[in-house]
Order: sequence, then C-alpha cells, then structure tokens
Amino acid sequence: MADETFTAFIGPERVTQGSRAELEAALAPRGAHPEGLLVFSDLTGRETDLDLSGAAPARGRPKLGVRAREVTLLPRHWDWLARQRGGASAALRRLVEEAMRAEAPGPTPDAAYRFLTAIAGNLPGYEAAIRALYAGEAGAFATAMTSWPDDIRNHALSLARLA
Repeated sequence: MADETFTAFIGPERVTQGSRAELEAALAPRGAHPEGLLVFSDLTGRETDLDLSGAAPARGRPKLGVRAREVTLLPRHWDWLARQRGGASAALRRLVEEAMRAEAPGPTPDAAYRFLTAIAGNLPGYEAAIRALYAGEAGAFATAMTSWPDDIRNHALSLARLA
C-alpha cells in the first residue's frame, strides 16, 4: 500500500513516523541497524524491516514475489488498461488494492496486540492491558498502561482506536 505509514521505536522512544521511504531516509544516517530499532506498520501493528543501507534501489522489475499469470479480457478492457498510468499491470494492481481496502474490516484490536506483544510484553500490567483491549474497555486499557513509557502507551492507544 502506497499510503501505509510506519512508526519506528528505539527502545521505548518513538523516533519517527511516516512512509517506508521517509523512515528509511530519516534512519539511514544513524547507521545500518541502530541498536534496539523496531519498526511497526500503523495498519497491522506488525514489525517490518527497512533498508537502511542508503543504496539506491536496483533498476528494473522489483522482486516482490511478482508472478506472471494469464488474464482474459475483452478488447475494450485492454484498450482502457493501456490508457492508464503505468500500463495494464500497474492499473490492475491499483484496482485490486482498492478492492482489498474496500472489503477490509474496520479497526480490530489485533494491530495494538501485535505492537504490544513485540515491545511491551514484559511491562507491568501487560496482561491486564490485553484483556481490556479485547474486551473493548478503553478506560481499563489506558489504566493498565499508566506506568508505561508515554510513547508506547500513546501509540498503543492510537492503534487500538479505543480512546
């Protein structure tokens, strides 16, 4: 997803937030792998890796697991696709991504759970926070995290969308 954002933490401190490219540009000067760096998708709460080498991406087709398959369309469909920005493949990818976003369910506690499990699993009140998260109890969720570092607590609340 082109508009997906990510949040980077070094230890309990949130250091930056933005697109993958913005984070890579902001963090590359700190070194290839700053100690304690964890980067999370703001959409899913999953950890992700960044390319902090500073090297320019290779030219050509990206190696993202792209697989060529046959698609059968009417001539008018091919004509329309040919007029789209980036050509037929790019237009089809955009259409599929839009359809996937449209059918995606609303916010779930899973993104906050994944984030908290990775970064706060050993903090006091973790189990109580997770129970409150899945019970949809915003007050109890926030209360369970009161002694936690501000950046972790605030990001968890943002991901949970309970507050």
